[in-house]
Amino acid sequence: MNHHTDQSVEDAMRLELAEGDAMIGTLGPIMRHLLANDDHSLFSDETVARVRGMIASIALQLLHAQADAAGIDEPEDYVDQRTDELVDALQGNGGLLGHLHALALEWQLSERLQARNGLDPVLSPLLQALIASSDVETAASAMAALAGQARFVQGLRRMELTLTELPGDLFHSALVTMRTLAGVEDEPAAQAAEAALRAEFDESRSRLGLLARLVTGMGGGAIAALSLSHAGAAIFLSALAIGSGQSRDLAVLSTHDRQLARLALALRAAGLQPAAVEEQLIYLHPDIALPEGFEQLRTERAAALLTASAPFVGV
Repeated sequence: MNHHTDQSVEDAMRLELAEGDAMIGTLGPIMRHLLANDDHSLFSDETVARVRGMIASIALQLLHAQADAAGIDEPEDYVDQRTDELVDALQGNGGLLGHLHALALEWQLSERLQARNGLDPVLSPLLQALIASSDVETAASAMAALAGQARFVQGLRRMELTLTELPGDLFHSALVTMRTLAGVEDEPAAQAAEAALRAEFDESRSRLGLLARLVTGMGGGAIAALSLSHAGAAIFLSALAIGSGQSRDLAVLSTHDRQLARLALALRAAGLQPAAVEEQLIYLHPDIALPEGFEQLRTERAAALLTASAPFVGV
């Protein structure tokens, strides 16, 4: 009977996970279409606008760096003439688009939790406790994470993202896009701008790098970061990604109401007991119910189901 129940719940979770993966596979093409055509029927206007704003912000930073390298004192015309082409090229980068979409959804989640539960998007109870830690390294790491989260919140409110907040591979691809689009006349400036930007880039100092260091530094105590009401969205999502072995963008997508199987499996794989998994799901989606027999699903089996699923986040 136990084996039959275990297999039944695994089959149910596997089926729901596959359905969720199929939906994730459509997100990139839909977002790309909406950005190009102003048709927002399938996504919220706010999410699309925020992604568009972040892409424009990245393009402007790249072009201003290029103008600085060219020694242009008044770069406005120089930048304006090149912005549309660079924005179009960046919108065609599936990995970048998927990442910015995840950031927009993370911000949307943070705003919802603040409005519904009064959860501060910058200073969560867990972060406040870590800042007050008697361990100097822990307190310093928490303060750095607080500063990174504050920058993120300020930027997203303006629909902007600092270029150096991108993960390393996406930072690299953005620079390559800038250099590739530069004509013969602009090529020396583009190369000089790329070199200057690379020299300043340190992924470990980005918000995501600081959050990852904070979570890993907690060791076994990182289980506390899997409480959304205690850790806040930013730390929770980083802990969920690290604990379940998924990308952080995928962890963000798992909080959507059509990705409940992925979220439940990720929480279980990260080490939460079934009752705690249900508590986190109810906090996000009060009307959900876990499938019968989920309490018998072992941590290693949840991890195996996630590993067997590999949706592509992007275009």
